[in-house]
Amino acid sequence: MAKVVLVQSSSSVYDDEAGDRYHFPNRYLKRLEKCVDDWAVFFSPVKDTGVSKEARGAYFATAQLGSISKDPANPELNYISVLSGTYADFAQPVPRKSKGSFLETAMQGQGGNPNVGVALQAVRHISERTFERIISLAWQDVEKELPRYDSDAPADPKRGMREASTPFEFEVDRRVVAQLLNRKIRDPRFRGAVLLAYEKRCAVTGWSFTNGGGRAEVEAAHIRPVEHGGPDKISNGLALSGTVHWMFDRGLIAVAANDDILVSRKVNDPSSVRRLINPAGKIVRPQKKEHQPHPEFLRWHRIHHGFAA
Repeated sequence: MAKVVLVQSSSSVYDDEAGDRYHFPNRYLKRLEKCVDDWAVFFSPVKDTGVSKEARGAYFATAQLGSISKDPANPELNYISVLSGTYADFAQPVPRKSKGSFLETAMQGQGGNPNVGVALQAVRHISERTFERIISLAWQDVEKELPRYDSDAPADPKRGMREASTPFEFEVDRRVVAQLLNRKIRDPRFRGAVLLAYEKRCAVTGWSFTNGGGRAEVEAAHIRPVEHGGPDKISNGLALSGTVHWMFDRGLIAVAANDDILVSRKVNDPSSVRRLINPAGKIVRPQKKEHQPHPEFLRWHRIHHGFAA
């Protein structure tokens, strides 16, 4: 198995769907066959990520890859699936350079410029250490919200002694993968990513409150819950204040296709609920297009809770 970087762009001609599948030509088949059941980092051009022009693109998500299948419409193309429940958007895009050096060492060319031969490849193997470094940068701004995740690790009787490089890299990989699959860690990371996207403002009330410690009171709601197959994508999230989050999860409010905030007929005091809604009566959207709630997730929520599709 091998870790990999997959280039994915909003302007791509390929039939990609973030969190579901990656579409690629036969020339990358052997390379991706080595990555089945291992983890990928997704990379996108600057115009999709919002990082500076100098960065020229950034890593924006990770997921565990599944099986490969042929594209039934084109024998020159293939799909590799993303395993359900493993996709996670980063809290912030990670530029491909850190402290003047490329995170992918193979990308380093002459004079600090990228190695063009590597940069043009849409599928690039990376080391465990590079994967770990990208992941560590992906949520660094929200690390303070994460629970401790080393309490289950076995005690090391040789603490303080340097391990051989191969076992160390294996242990690092195992620890990072355990974090990526652990809901106690994934949930705060999802919350941090959604709150940053919405600038800590409730999408329904428009309020932006912080407590005495400067921490946002707003919460992150999955539009389509994880238990119903919803991914940890920012486009599957809404930043909501506590009471509004409770109402949204129970289907007392929903969001229409035109962004109108709907109040369920099951609500026994609809006038009080409507007083919580911002004056425009529509959800407050994030600035970045790729962070805005996906219409299909909102549609699923409406149908699941008995609103008109």
